[in-house]
Amino acid sequence: ALGPLAPDWRSAFAGMLDAILDDARRFEARLPRPVDEIAGTLRTAYDALDEVTVPALVHFDLWDGNILVERTADSVRIGGIIDGERMFWGDPLAEFVSLALLGDIRTDEAFLSGYREGGGRADFDRPALLRLALYRAYLYLIMLVETVPRAMGEGDVRWREEAVVPELVTVLDEIEEQVSVGAAGGTRESLDDT
Repeated sequence: ALGPLAPDWRSAFAGMLDAILDDARRFEARLPRPVDEIAGTLRTAYDALDEVTVPALVHFDLWDGNILVERTADSVRIGGIIDGERMFWGDPLAEFVSLALLGDIRTDEAFLSGYREGGGRADFDRPALLRLALYRAYLYLIMLVETVPRAMGEGDVRWREEAVVPELVTVLDEIEEQVSVGAAGGTRESLDDT
């Protein structure tokens, strides 16, 4: 959030990923694959980032605990959103990651219906799925790397190793598969079968 502005989303997001990967090296974070291997896998999907040309404000930590709700006898509305330390200007698709943490937003039909009715775009073509995979990897890396500088207890570290590490491995595998299918001229348009 405090870094220099970038001329395009690819440059901005690549810089964000580079920063967390640099932290992983500096803090010697326990990751399921070597940092350089992870970085190489992520870079293969960067072309999909070029699809984003208009930035939107993305909270990137949106979950029930960070959404304040005002209830009256007549209505329920969002009264505020807190904890914006991960906010950035970028691809609105990135917001879906924390909304479905460790899950798949594509299965939340009620959310997607409301999002589309509100004017949001939620199409899951191949570039969108690659971007979503990149954003998931980014959040999972944050969750794993931050255990070191925040000196998290063994219970928190263990939960992240049991819950987050498999998700990071899955998303890296999805990127590798989707990029290889695309490079081979495949026509598969989604990651539904992975």
